[in-house]
Amino acid sequence: MGGFITLAEQARSSHTLETRLFRPDGRRIGAVGLGCAGLSPWMYARPDLDDQAWASLLNAAVDLGVGLLDTADVYGQGHNEQLIGQALGHRRSEVLIATKVGMVVDDLATLTWHCDGRPTHLRAAVEASLRRLRSGSVDLCYLHRVDPAVPLEESWGALASMVKDGMIRHLGLSDVHVRDAERAHRIHPVAAIQSELSLWSRAPLGGRRHGEDVVDWCARNGALFVPFSPLGRGFLTGTITPDTSFAPGDLRTRHPWFTSAARAGNHRILTPLREVAKRHDATESQVALAWLLAQGDHVIPIPGTTRLVYMRSNISAAKLTLTPQDLSLLDSTPPPAQEPS
Repeated sequence: MGGFITLAEQARSSHTLETRLFRPDGRRIGAVGLGCAGLSPWMYARPDLDDQAWASLLNAAVDLGVGLLDTADVYGQGHNEQLIGQALGHRRSEVLIATKVGMVVDDLATLTWHCDGRPTHLRAAVEASLRRLRSGSVDLCYLHRVDPAVPLEESWGALASMVKDGMIRHLGLSDVHVRDAERAHRIHPVAAIQSELSLWSRAPLGGRRHGEDVVDWCARNGALFVPFSPLGRGFLTGTITPDTSFAPGDLRTRHPWFTSAARAGNHRILTPLREVAKRHDATESQVALAWLLAQGDHVIPIPGTTRLVYMRSNISAAKLTLTPQDLSLLDSTPPPAQEPS
């Protein structure tokens, strides 16, 4: 694992931080952000919750130059935003904090939820987020999901009115198609779109041949594209095997890609990843992130982690330049399998 040490040491010792431009306000932020959901009881079991340790991790992220922190009002039902507000309230000018509203948790234990895009709900949600974040305004606020019961124009218009009121600086969308992005953009600029994208989940790139590529749409319209779950919910780290056990409450226990049979079949996905990693003396995770960064200079992935050593490694992925041969091999990575029905 020499590459892990080499690239991580580069991240520690180098005074040159790899950054990317957030075009809506002209600031440059670290090329790799941090997804904060894992610091609260949400999609992954967190039996070891330690707010003091997580506060230290968040401050270390800012020290290392991570410029984009991603949270949402539903992560831990407000716990995640509160944690960030307590840990970084005094460092607000050093980091861009993105949160999401428009989703309501019905049962945290089972992770059941519904959309609520009504303007009254969105305003109340943003007001609550501001209190928890200890901030006068949200840097970047996403509509977490488009509510099928509420016209997108109503939800987006309500958020746009909060920009005028000074409650929000920039607006984003989560998990949308190009047609929704265009509808919203006609009302108020879309500063960012967040969707799941990784070597084994490529829906935002799926419409490239038909002009429905969300990543390209963002590039054309000056928006950031933010891939969440960029490491395939942990699978692309190469540490998950068919025998890996997930703790009760971990969403992966119910995901068809993470059954024992599916994991065994998905092992083939790691073959090209490991080939490229070996070629560059890097880790699988670093190659997976470097592939995302190669999709455009407006792409900032947000891998989540609870360990500083992994965060350093993720950041240093921005120093890894993949060759056309590498990219061609990785582009041919097969899609994930799921357990036969």
